[in-house]
Amino acid sequence: MQKLMLVAICLLLAVSSFAQIAPTPANERIKGLEKKSDLIRQSTINDVAFRNIGPSIMSGRVVDLAVNPANPNEFYVAYATGGLWYTHNNGQSFTPVFDSANVITIGAIAVDWSSGTIWVGTGEVNSSRSSYAGLGIYKSVNKGKSWQYMGLPESHHIGKIVLHPSNKNIAWVAVLGHLYSPNKERGVYKTTDGGKTWKQTLFVNDNTGVVDLDIQPNNASVLYAAAWYRTRTASNFEESGASSGIYKSTDGGNSWHLVTTNGAGFPVGKGVGRIGIATAYQHPNWVYAVVDNNFHLPDTAKKHTDTSKYTINDFKNLTKEQFLALDNKKFNAFLRIRRNGFPEKYTAENIKEKVSNGTLKPSCIWDYLMDANAALFNTPIIGCEVYRSEDAGKTWKKMNEKQLKLYNTYGYYFGKIFVSPANDNKVVITGFDIELSEDGGKTFKPINNALTHADHHVAWLNPKNDSHIIIGNDAGCNITYDDGEHWFKANTPSVGQFYSVTFDMAKPYNVYGGLQDNGSWYGPSNHQENPGWMASGDYAFKPINGGDGMQVQVDWRDNTTVYSGYQFGNYMRSNKHKRASVDEPDADAAPEDNHLNVTAADEKNEKSDSTIYIHPHADLGEEPLRFNWQTPILLSRHNQDILYYGSNKFQRSMHRGEHLETISNDLTTNPPQGNVPFGTLTTISESPLRFGMLYAGADDGSLHISFDDGYTWQSINEGLPKGLYVSRVTASAYKEGRVYVSLNGYRNDDFKPYLFVSEDYGKHWKSIGNDLPYESINVVKEDNKLPNIIYVGTDGGLYVSNNNGNSFMAWNKGLPYSIPVHDIAIQPVANEIILGTHGRSIYIASLSEIQKKLKQ
Repeated sequence: MQKLMLVAICLLLAVSSFAQIAPTPANERIKGLEKKSDLIRQSTINDVAFRNIGPSIMSGRVVDLAVNPANPNEFYVAYATGGLWYTHNNGQSFTPVFDSANVITIGAIAVDWSSGTIWVGTGEVNSSRSSYAGLGIYKSVNKGKSWQYMGLPESHHIGKIVLHPSNKNIAWVAVLGHLYSPNKERGVYKTTDGGKTWKQTLFVNDNTGVVDLDIQPNNASVLYAAAWYRTRTASNFEESGASSGIYKSTDGGNSWHLVTTNGAGFPVGKGVGRIGIATAYQHPNWVYAVVDNNFHLPDTAKKHTDTSKYTINDFKNLTKEQFLALDNKKFNAFLRIRRNGFPEKYTAENIKEKVSNGTLKPSCIWDYLMDANAALFNTPIIGCEVYRSEDAGKTWKKMNEKQLKLYNTYGYYFGKIFVSPANDNKVVITGFDIELSEDGGKTFKPINNALTHADHHVAWLNPKNDSHIIIGNDAGCNITYDDGEHWFKANTPSVGQFYSVTFDMAKPYNVYGGLQDNGSWYGPSNHQENPGWMASGDYAFKPINGGDGMQVQVDWRDNTTVYSGYQFGNYMRSNKHKRASVDEPDADAAPEDNHLNVTAADEKNEKSDSTIYIHPHADLGEEPLRFNWQTPILLSRHNQDILYYGSNKFQRSMHRGEHLETISNDLTTNPPQGNVPFGTLTTISESPLRFGMLYAGADDGSLHISFDDGYTWQSINEGLPKGLYVSRVTASAYKEGRVYVSLNGYRNDDFKPYLFVSEDYGKHWKSIGNDLPYESINVVKEDNKLPNIIYVGTDGGLYVSNNNGNSFMAWNKGLPYSIPVHDIAIQPVANEIILGTHGRSIYIASLSEIQKKLKQ
C-alpha cells in the first residue's frame, strides 16, 4: 500500500509540474495540416528527391492485418509508424497504399473485400515510448488509390474497427484516446452513414478508453468492448485500473452494459489491465478474453530461484541482520559478474563492514543496480490470463491451468487473442512469444521460432485451413502453414523504426543507426534494396548489437571502431567487423536482464578491436544514476579518444570509453520518480569551433552549458518554456555563441513545434520556426556549407529554412506525405543529407542543388 501511495504521489507531482503544458486541440493539428500543405506548395526545393536505402531486413512493428479469406494471398499489413502496405502474392512484394495520408501511424484496419473499401484507424494502441497519436479515421473506396478523412480527430489511438457484415454504412470503432492526457473522446463510436457522422455510444471516463472490440458472428446486434484504464506521463505509467472491464451491447452498439461485474468470475478492481476479446464462431455465446492481470501474486507463488548463486532479487528489502548473514562466497561471485559493474575495490567483507557500522545501508546493492524502472519490472504480478464465457458474457471461467509467462509487467504492449474460425477451441494469444492452445485455452505452447523475432501484436488464422497463420510483430510479418513449425518472413518493405543515424568517412561512406527493438546496424550509403541478395545470403546492412538500438558513434580515424548500445544507457565499444558476443535484452526485458554480457575473451581491453561495456554507476551509498531510454553519447571530433555520456549527470572518458568518470552534479531538476526513468539527459552537443564547450539537455527541460569540458555547468534555460523534453541541442559550426535547441511536448500530447536559437551561448533565446505545423520537433541541424540554412525533423517530416529559421519550407519529394524524422546527419565529403525515419528506414539526398537554390 505504501508503494502504491508513493507512486500516486510521484504521479501527482509529475502531473502538476506539467500543468502549464496543455494538450494540442485537434483543430490546431488540423490547421497545422493546412500550414504543411502551404509549406509544400511554396517550397522551392521540392524538385530534389530523396532515395530510400533501406534497410528492410529487420522490418518494423506490425500492429494489424487484413487478409482476404477467399484469397489469402491478398492482404494488407499495417505498421505502427510505417503506413499501410498491400500484397497480392502472399507477401513476396508489397505496395504502399497510405503514403498520401496526413498521418502515417496506424492502430487498426478493416477491409470490405467485396467492395475494396478500406478503413484505417490512425494511432497505435500499444502505449509505448514511440506510439504516435493519430488523427482519426480514413477511408478508401478504391483499394487505397485515394483517401477520405472521416473524422474522430481527438481519438489519437484506435484499437479496432468492426464493419457490419451486411450494411456497408455501419461501422464501430474502439477509441483508446489520448496517451499522455485525459480526454472525453474515448470509448466506442458508431456510424450509420459510412463514416460521415459518428455517435459516441460508450464512454467510461476520461482515462478509460476502449482497446478492443468484437462482434458476434451472424448476429450484428451483439458486440463486446474491452475498456482499459491507463495513464501515462513522462515519469510514470499506470497500466491498470478499476474501470477496466468488458462491456456488451445487444442492440447493435447503441447502448452498453458492463458484464465483468463482481461475482461474474472475471478479475475486477485496480489490477485489471489491458484486455483483448474474441468471439467464437461455432458457439455464438462463447467469448474469449485475455487480460493483463496486475494484481500481485501471493508470496507462495514467487518464482523459485537457483540457490547456488545470488541474483539481484536476493538483495531486495534486506534488514541489516539479513544483509550481514549473506554467504560471502556467493556474494563475492555476484560482485565479480562483469555486467553488474562493481569496482574491484568492493568485496563482500568490506561491504558488510560498512553496512555493520552504518556507512552503507542494507539496500546498497539493490540501489546500486536498480534504476527508476524497478517498480515497473520487479513487481510480482499475476500477468497474462485467459478467460472464457460460455453464456454470452454473464459468467467467466479462467481457462489457463498454469501461469502464462507471455509478458511480465508490460502487458500494455500486447494483449490480443484470436480464435480459429474453424475450431472454437483453437486460440492464439500474443505477447513476447506467440502461443497456441488447441484445448480452449487450458494449455498453451509457443509457436514462434528464430525466424519470427519477438513481441507479437496480431494474428490471422485461415478459416479454410487454420494451420495457415499470418502474424505481425516488432520485426514485421511472418507466415506459417503448419501451426508454427516452420515460418517464413514477408518483409520486403523498408519500414525500420530508426532512433538515430550517423556516418563514417569511408568511400563510399556507411550509414549507422539504432532501431526500435531491432538493434543497431550499418550499411553502405549507396545501397539499393533488391531481393537478389537472398541468393548469396549476404545482405549489405550488418548488425552491431541487439536490444533496442540507440545512439551510434564512429571513430573516423579508422571507420571501424564503433560505439553503440541499447536502451537505458547500455553501450559498448566494438570493432564493427567483430560483433560482440552478448546477451541482449528484448525491448521490455526486466532490469536484471538489461546488462550486456561480454564474453571472457573480451576482457582484454588493451586490444584496439576488443569489446568493452560502457555503463556508469553511482558509487555504493550514492543516489543511483538515471538513464533515458535513448541515453545520449557523443564522440568528440576534436579528439576522438574522448567519449561523452549523459545519465542524469555528465560522464566522460578520455580513453575511448574506458574509465568513464562522472564529472558533474545532477544536470536535471532531480524530479520525483515514478516507474519510468525521468530527470535524465537526452542530448549532448560539443561546439565544432571550441574544444570542450559543451551543451546538455534533459527530459525535464533542463539545459546547461560548460566551457571547461564538463567540469562546471551553467543553466541556460531562462526564457525557454518549462518542463518540455529537450529533444536536441546543436552548437553552431559558424558562430561560437550560436546554439539551436528544439523542445518536444509529445509526452504531454502537446504537438506545438518549439524551436529556438541563441547568439550568446544561451543567455537569451529567440523563438524561430513559427510557421511550422503542429508536429513535435525531434532534431535541428545546420547545413554543412551555408550558415543561413537549417534543417528540422519533426514527427511529420522534414523542413528547411534558408534564413536562419525565420521561415521554413517543406522538403518531402520521395518521402511519404507524413513520416517521423527522428534524426538528421550530413556527410560533408559526399555533401549528402541522411534522414533516420521512425517507420520508413533511411533516406538520403544530395545537398548540392539545395545549396545552390538557397544560397543567399
